[in-house]
Amino acid sequence: MNNPNQSPMSPSAAPVMQAESLTRHYGVSQGAFKPKLTVKALVDVSFSLAAGQTLAVVGESGCGKSTLARQLTLIEEPTEGRLQVGGEWVVPGDRTQYKRLRSQVQMVFQNPYASLNPRQKIGHQIAEPLLLNTTLSADERKQKVQEILQRVGLRPEHADRYAHMFSGGQRQRIAIARAMVLQPKILVADEPTSALDVSIQAQVLNLFMDLQEQLQTAYVFISHNLAVVEHIADHVMVMYLGRVVESAPKEALFSRALHPYTQALLSATPSIDPAQRQKKIPITGELPSPLNPPSGCAFHKRCPRADARCSSELPLLREVEGRLVACHHV
Repeated sequence: MNNPNQSPMSPSAAPVMQAESLTRHYGVSQGAFKPKLTVKALVDVSFSLAAGQTLAVVGESGCGKSTLARQLTLIEEPTEGRLQVGGEWVVPGDRTQYKRLRSQVQMVFQNPYASLNPRQKIGHQIAEPLLLNTTLSADERKQKVQEILQRVGLRPEHADRYAHMFSGGQRQRIAIARAMVLQPKILVADEPTSALDVSIQAQVLNLFMDLQEQLQTAYVFISHNLAVVEHIADHVMVMYLGRVVESAPKEALFSRALHPYTQALLSATPSIDPAQRQKKIPITGELPSPLNPPSGCAFHKRCPRADARCSSELPLLREVEGRLVACHHV
């Protein structure tokens, strides 16, 4: 089944992950004797991702980035749509399949300390995925742990230490080691550098890129930092209030963004090079509540180009200049 909204990143390569119209709704209680409200956290998201490529997902807080991550890592089941992992379509409710496919999709979280157990040595935590998903012996698991620690820039003796004994950058390296020890086909990274100092961010980003080159892992990289995205991504998907508003190759998006929201995000990215600085495009107002989204285009109340059509008619993703855009005026 081909989805007209899907943006293939590499048509010649078989995808290791493919999403078709992923949608996730949540019921929200209003209290006793009142009907539940529905939050449309994710609506009709489609993409295709090949081995060794990086898809960056950007947007404001509340745009649906983390909800998308939970669908891709099989933590939650989508309300609608379907997902393919490693050439296999995910069957809703099939616990056996979910357990098997989760070893192919791993995740790195924003806060490395919160994702590590303070009571366990890191060697035990890194080895745990091997214990649960492989038949390796204890000695073989220990060898794998030492190998992955060296790959992420740590020493083998670090396996006998606890998480509080490491710096923030080292903890994130440990989290990456734990996610990569199974050599997954897909890694979902949810703001993995935002809690780190700028100098450490660069080191961790370079580590991500080195591991991808060595292992050909596909990345879904979630971030609000467009400078980071420009450094690591092959393709960028911009989200607003649960929907994709623009999806484009990195070079095309950073050289000429088409959607007004994308243009505003890029204009807000700081630069030390005066030649690279853009005139700021202000976005007025607050992000609408997903409990009561505006009619028509969700961005129309904040968009400088909005007209009557924008407030009444929902713009659908359509192909323009080699990318997908959801805007009436493009």
